[in-house]
This record gives sequence, C-alpha cells and structure tokens, in this order.
Amino acid sequence: MAGNQALIEVIKQRIGQSPAGAIRFYDYMELCLYHPEYGYYMNGKSKIGRDGDFYTSSSIGGLMGEILARYIASQTKELGPERPLNIVEWGGGTGRLARLLLDELERTAPDLYRRVRYICVERSLHHRMLQAEECKDHIRQISWLSEAEWIEGGPWTDTIVLSNELPDAFAVHRMEFRNGEPHEIYVEWDEPSSAFRERLMRLEDPVLLRVIERQQISFLEGQRWEINSGAAAWMRSIGSSLGSGQVITVDYGDETRELIAPHRMNGTFICYRSHSASDDPYTYPGEQDMTSHVDFTALAEAGETVGLRVQSYMTQKQFLVENGILDLLQDHASTDPFSPVARRNRAIRQLLLSDQMSELFKVLIQKKGELP
Repeated sequence: MAGNQALIEVIKQRIGQSPAGAIRFYDYMELCLYHPEYGYYMNGKSKIGRDGDFYTSSSIGGLMGEILARYIASQTKELGPERPLNIVEWGGGTGRLARLLLDELERTAPDLYRRVRYICVERSLHHRMLQAEECKDHIRQISWLSEAEWIEGGPWTDTIVLSNELPDAFAVHRMEFRNGEPHEIYVEWDEPSSAFRERLMRLEDPVLLRVIERQQISFLEGQRWEINSGAAAWMRSIGSSLGSGQVITVDYGDETRELIAPHRMNGTFICYRSHSASDDPYTYPGEQDMTSHVDFTALAEAGETVGLRVQSYMTQKQFLVENGILDLLQDHASTDPFSPVARRNRAIRQLLLSDQMSELFKVLIQKKGELP
C-alpha cells in the first residue's frame, strides 16, 4: 500500500500488540501525524504553501501577522515601560507568523518590541530549525520551550498565548452512532488485502461518554462525528499555567451544535495531500495531513474550568476588519497585476471573501486576570 512504509510497520506492530487486534482511530491518527521519526508533522517535507499540502492564513500575504501585532499592541499599551511582555506561539510551523508579527511590532511599536519575549512552544526539531532561520533578524527576542517546560514555568503573567491552526491538527476520536448507541472507530490490519480497515466497537470510555452526555444531541443512525479531547486538555493546561493574559485561538471550526448537526452525517474529518482533499485516512499514512474542525464550544468550556473567560468569539473576517485590515488597502494606478501593491490588495480580498477563509475561520479570545 502507499504511504510511509516504516510508519505502516510501526502501526501494524502496535495493532498486533493490542489484545483487541485493533487500536483506536485516535492512536492511529497520533502515529500518522506525530510519530517521532515518521510522523507527517515531524518530517522535513514542505507542508504549507504552493509546494506543500495546504495553505494557512499566515501564508497569505503576511497580513495575519500584521493584524495580530496591531491587536497585541492595542491590548498592551498600558504596560509600564519596564514591564516585559511574553508572546507565546504554540506550534508555529515554519516561523512565518512569528517573523511577520515581530516585523510589524518593530516597525510600529518599537518600545513594545524591545520588551517582547517571543516563546515558541514546538516539539518538532525540524520546525524549530525552520523557525530559527525564518526569524534570524529577531533572534534576540525568541526562545524555545517544550510544552512541559512552559507549563512548569508558570504561572505566567503579562502573557499572550496564540495559536494559528493548531487544535485542528490534534488527533481525534471518531465516533459513529449505530444501533441506537455511540460506537468508537478502531483501526485493524486486513492481511488478505494488505490494508488498514475500520472496526466499530461499542463506546465504553467514561470520559467520552460524559462528553456526549453534556452535548445533549440526538444523533441519527449511521451519523459520524469527532471528539477532540486533546484540544480541551490543551486549553486547560494553558489556563492552569497562565497567571494573567490572553489566549488567542485562530482556526477553522464552529460551535458544537453546528459541527454535529444532522447535515454533517460524516463529521468534519478530512485529509489533504498536494492541495487535494480526501476522506480516506488509510491510503497515505504519514504522507498526508489529517484534520477536523475545531469545536469552539468545547474550548470555551474547557477554559472556563481554569479561569479563562471568553472575551470575544468572532469570524476571522470580523477580527481582521475590527483590527484595521481595510486600512491596509492601497490605491494604485499600476496596470501590472503582479505589482507588490496589487498582490497585497488581492491577499486582503482573499482573506475577506466569504467563500475563502473569512467565515469558516474563527477567532476565540479568552482572558485571565488583567493586562494593565
């Protein structure tokens, strides 16, 4: 079968060691994305942009970094001249967003820029190297921590934690409502066809059963959906380690009631490879992105349990407009459609058009304590 053959053997071995002869889809997805040697996010292949498998909002014209810098400057303008500000980016990929944000702060808020400590929480050594190269002009501002190191360093004060398309990349539990009961999707190896295949097993995990009970949703026979327990745990760990500041989550997704509405019979899980979408996670293990929509209701509720209150929740379009993206449009008389100004104006329109990222992407801002 296609895919990373070494990873396939690792997964087969894990399945063989399981008493059930199958592993949870969650574990299969975690191995495909984050195996230390063979996982999709851990290798050196380009993932973002034209040569990769997908685009992110930070890869379009550099505008998200500029707007986030404007927002951060507006939220921290009362900080005293000697007080440092921690900006913590979780899972920063290539480091492009960090560079763009720091470029803008250096240009428009130099006093704040000099007091910024930009912390990259990144477990991939490959991405750490990319981030160091991308941000070489700001290397004095940047440091790297593991998740454990950041949590142990708390409580963090005067801190803004941000992520751009992170929780959508967490492994998820995939569920199916069958014969009047919730079932969890497991993955087994079919030797005759030399391929992975699914097995439904009656859900008995008390944590997942409690999540479903809280959702109070009537599922249809055969309906599938995802539970991203890792995203909720991630938000709780951040909130527990944050003394004062904000958490900014930019990602595509919606509220619970929309994500598991009857018109989503197959859930939101999807794969990307060379900018082509597929719902088959078993064809190219380790060689394709796997993702699902973020449940912002679950993130907000998880934050509330550790003192993070919702300050705002809006579409990316609304966030961009409220923080001045329209001010960045420029008049130009050039007839060259590839001039810098024309390209920048197109990037702004792309971020704002409703059939692109503007409505699907959301921005959740949660706050704990006060930034002076």
